[in-house]
This record gives sequence, C-alpha cells and structure tokens, in this order.
Amino acid sequence: MRGWAGGRRPKVAVLHLGGTIGMSLSAVGWVPDPAVLTRFLESTPLLSHPDVPDFEVIRQEPLLDSSNSRPADWVQLATNIVAYSPRFDAFVVLHGTDTMAYTASALSFLLEGLDKPVILTGAQLSLEHVLSDGRDHLLTALVLAGMAQVPEVSILFGDVLLRGNRAQKVSNDEFMAFESGNLAPLAYVGARIKVNSHLVRKAGPGPVRLRPLIRSPEVVALRLFPGITAQLMARMLAEPTEGVVLATYGTGNFPSNDQALLAVLAQAIERGVVVVNISQCHRGRVEQSTYGTGTALDRIGVISGADMTAEAALTKLYCLLGQGLDRVTVKRLMTQDLAGEMTPERVAPGTPVVMSLPAVTD
Repeated sequence: MRGWAGGRRPKVAVLHLGGTIGMSLSAVGWVPDPAVLTRFLESTPLLSHPDVPDFEVIRQEPLLDSSNSRPADWVQLATNIVAYSPRFDAFVVLHGTDTMAYTASALSFLLEGLDKPVILTGAQLSLEHVLSDGRDHLLTALVLAGMAQVPEVSILFGDVLLRGNRAQKVSNDEFMAFESGNLAPLAYVGARIKVNSHLVRKAGPGPVRLRPLIRSPEVVALRLFPGITAQLMARMLAEPTEGVVLATYGTGNFPSNDQALLAVLAQAIERGVVVVNISQCHRGRVEQSTYGTGTALDRIGVISGADMTAEAALTKLYCLLGQGLDRVTVKRLMTQDLAGEMTPERVAPGTPVVMSLPAVTD
C-alpha cells in the first residue's frame, strides 16, 4: 500500500495492558474497562486508512492501572513480545503513564537482538473523554510502528517519540507528559514526521530473545534529602538489600561531612551491595570527580550512573542482578551503555553508541 517498504502493508500487534487510555468512570473513579478500546476501534474509520498498518489487538487479562504493575509484568510483556515477534513487524503497547518509563526501560534491558519497533503509548485522558489525547496517540503510534524507522523501545506521547529508557513522566495533567532531558527526541510528529535518524540505534540482529531473570533481587531507590540520618539509611541498606539507586544532589554530590552517613554506605558496599549514583536533576550527568562531596562517594566504591534516569538505573540494576550475574560483572555493566540508556563520558551527546549485554546462551 502507500509507500510501505517492499509494498507490503505491515502487521502491528497492539498489546493492551491497561492504563487511563482504556478506562471508564465508575463509582470509585476511573478504572480499566476492556469495552472502552473495543468501542473506539469500532467507531473510528481512520483506523482503516491505507496509511495505517494492519493491526491486531491482544488484550492482557486483567487490564491494569499501571500503578499496580510489578517487575513480573515487565517480564511477561517481554516474553509476549518474543513469542509474537514472528507474526508481527512491530508492536504498540498501551500502558498507563505512571510507570510507563519503568516498563520501557526494563524492556530495553530484557529484549536482546530487538530488530523492530516497540512503541509504548497511553493517555492522560480516557478514550471515553471528549478531550482524550489517546485517540491521536494510538493512531500515531500505529503509523510510526508501521514505518519501522525506529527499531528500539520508545515512548510516543504528545508530538514526540522518545527513547524509552531516557524518558520520564514530567507532568500529571499536561498532554506533553514525557520528556527525555538528556537525549533529544528520536522523532517529532507534526504536519510531517521527522526522524532524528542519527540518534536511532541500529536494529539488532534478530530474532528478538528474552534475557531471562532467574530471581527477584532486592533493589532500593533512595533519594537524599537535607537531614537524612545514618540510622534511616542503614535501615534502607540493611539485608536483604542487594542494590541501591542513590539519587544525589546536582552532579552527584553527597553530605560528605557526615561521616556516619558515609560509613553506612561504605559498610553496605563492603557487604556486596551495589550502589549507583544518579542525579536528582532531570538534565545533566553525575560527575563524581567535580566536587569534594562527590569524590567522597568515588573513594568508597559508589558507581557513577552518568546521565541515566532514575527509572533506567533501577530497572537496569534489577535486570542485571536478576540474571544472576556476579557483583563484579554487575558493577562493570552498570557503568556501560547497554541499550542507549546513558552517554559514555568521552562520547558527545547524540553520537550513536551500540553495546550489548553478555549473549544469552541456551
């Protein structure tokens, strides 16, 4: 049909997980309702437009408000993508916005050899709402998926397509709900679709495979605040905690004059806890060598998370530990760009970097 590569209309799987886009108003507020998407599909002629690829909706049971999602849901979604991949050219995932960045980040680490688009989208307002942003999101995601120009995990929201493991939700009421502070959008959607091809990662060799998690590690997200005590931090880092994403100030700074706090961190690291330093800022990167308050962390073995988001750092750490890798390997891989989630120190922003996790073996 119209301009499709090879003249064949692509086939897209729409994996409906839930979220606001498919909710209806009940006595207890907005709740997932499978009939919402069904009604939209039956009443929208544009979905049959020749510029929209063929698609099939596959619904998860039960549909979830994404606030209820758990790591097991990341794994199930990744497993489904691998299973359906031979039948489809691309995937659109309908997902709630609250934890969409976590799911997108996790998928980027769980899917090996990905050679086709996986686009997550959703809405701030249900398809049932007169002002819903979900209508455009679903249509646009389908068109972008069919174009097959961005063969990686991404998030489509508003008028931008963002790398999934660089995106963060920045608003709970505006339609431009997501941004990627440390990476420009992969594509802009307007009167024309403009793809920043120099930012798009190369397609994997395919077929896509799952990096299985053999266990559920205990990983903690800990945000510094003025006055945090050593006692509180000790409780957060105590066994069975195995990994910590530590959100520090500015370029990775820590209250280094609090020796008790530093001692708690040092003791946890000596015990084998992997501690990764990210910035509380939406833009910028951790530079542990810039200030004395950062070099103190460097000396005790805290790992710099560079410019990773909190969502990417946590899901990356969870997936690496969950694969049963030894701590030395986990620490090494946390400092490397594995799926476009971070910009290596000596690489200018925007320069494509392709690295990979250790290969999955049978």
